[in-house]
Amino acid sequence: MPMTHKDGLDSLVRKRIRALRVAQGWSLEELATRARLSPSSLSRIETGQRRLALDQLVDLARALDTSLDQLVETDTDDVIANPMIDGGHGLMRWPIKAEPGMTVVRQRMTGPPPDNVARMRAHPGREWLVVLSGTAVLLLGNRRLRVETNQAAEFPTMLPHAIGAEGGPCEILGIFDRDARRGHRES
Repeated sequence: MPMTHKDGLDSLVRKRIRALRVAQGWSLEELATRARLSPSSLSRIETGQRRLALDQLVDLARALDTSLDQLVETDTDDVIANPMIDGGHGLMRWPIKAEPGMTVVRQRMTGPPPDNVARMRAHPGREWLVVLSGTAVLLLGNRRLRVETNQAAEFPTMLPHAIGAEGGPCEILGIFDRDARRGHRES
């Protein structure tokens, strides 16, 4: 008998429940207690001997510290993300699917950050930067932070901020949530 989409999803969800339980280092008994199930019921759910009920999936997702959406997610077609080139700004952007609205930008910086506060940006959101090579300088409010190769920084974008290079070019990955990305587009 051919496997249907429903059978595939059912099997995927069962494997995901077991994998998440094992990744936490929990026994059947421990997850069952957290999800308000009997260990035998959980075992039958994981092995396919018991049908999946929506109320149990909600409890299992909560106990596994995930969402029901993530527990039943089936869209794994777009594993590879290709960059979009923004030649006008010298940027490559990668859309991040896992978090709605997240954007990754790879940028080569050659000059120091602006030296006056008036040229620093402030906007809603959060940003992360990872230095791929060289040394970046992050001006954050009245602080000047050096971020070396393989170091990362996470900061609230409501603080006036600017990024530049120190001692030669540097290459960074900037990661922006939806609000921070919008703030950079408006700047």
